[in-house]
Amino acid sequence: MHSFFNFLNRIFPAQVVFAHCDIPCGIYTPEPAQTAALTVIRMIEKLQEAEAGDAHNIARFTQAKEEHAQKCKQELLILWTDYFKEEHLLVFPNLHDIFWKATKLCSKNKQEVSMEAAQALKQAVAEIAEMFHKVEAAKK
Repeated sequence: MHSFFNFLNRIFPAQVVFAHCDIPCGIYTPEPAQTAALTVIRMIEKLQEAEAGDAHNIARFTQAKEEHAQKCKQELLILWTDYFKEEHLLVFPNLHDIFWKATKLCSKNKQEVSMEAAQALKQAVAEIAEMFHKVEAAKK
C-alpha cells in the first residue's frame, strides 16, 4: 500500500498550501467574544443578587462567569492571531495593545467578581469588534 502512495505521489506530487489559520475556513466574527463578555456581566449581576446561603447557584454563576471569560479570551486570541494581519497594524497601530489588554481583562474577570472589570471587558471587545467590522467593510 505504501509503494502505491509513493507511486501516486511521483505522478501527482502534493502541492504546498498556505493558509491563514489551522483550518482555512475564512469564517471569523467577533460575536462569540461579545456574547461571552455579556454573559460575564450577567453572571456578575446574578452573583450580586444571590442570597448568601444559596451556595449552589453561587457556584453555578461563578463557574459560568469563569467559563465565559475563558471563551471570550479564546475567541479574541483567534481573531488576534488568525484574522488580523500585519497590514492591519497600519490602520490600527495599537491593535496588539488593545488585544493584550482585552485578554488580560478576560483573566481578571475569571479571578474577580467585579462589575467594573466586566464592563471594561465589554468595552474592549466592542472596540475589537469595531476594528473587525472596519476591516470587513474595506474588503467590499
